[in-house]
Amino acid sequence: MIPLLNYWHYIFLGLSFLIFLIGLISALRQEKKNLILPMLISTILVTVFLAFFSVIVVDKYTKKVEIVKIKNKRLLSTEQIIYSGMIKNVGNHPIGKVTIEIKLVNKGHATGNVKGGNFYKASGFFDFFSSGMGMEKSKPQSITKTFVIARNLKAGAAKPFRVHFKYPGYFRSVADFVEVSGR
Repeated sequence: MIPLLNYWHYIFLGLSFLIFLIGLISALRQEKKNLILPMLISTILVTVFLAFFSVIVVDKYTKKVEIVKIKNKRLLSTEQIIYSGMIKNVGNHPIGKVTIEIKLVNKGHATGNVKGGNFYKASGFFDFFSSGMGMEKSKPQSITKTFVIARNLKAGAAKPFRVHFKYPGYFRSVADFVEVSGR
């Protein structure tokens, strides 16, 4: 199993700990006793804030993953959509978990054209009468799905993936947005 942290994480967490120690020592050496507690609280807040954001920034710049190729195929018989392709770790450090986020947006939102005619309208005998009584059905115009597609991906390694999920039958002229990230 690949650890979540690499040596850059440990360097920045060590620097945060040094800042905490310096703040702690300066707070305890304070001659005015009423300033010790506020100095300790501010030192703790600053170091926690620094440690948290340093982990996020180091993750962003050391754990890089790209989609090499991707294709999608819609299965009309089961009303599903399948995304398949290849991902590659292009960074110098291993990645513990690779996730893909696929967002499908219906025609009106994707093109910026949000006229009423572009969205789903209920059809059918019962839907015709029930929509007038305030029982209108609302269908989402965008869906977002997130999948874990790889675990323990070493530096420079590539791996194929395949995910599938239900495709809304009322979507027309769909725009899809695919984003991959590593942690």
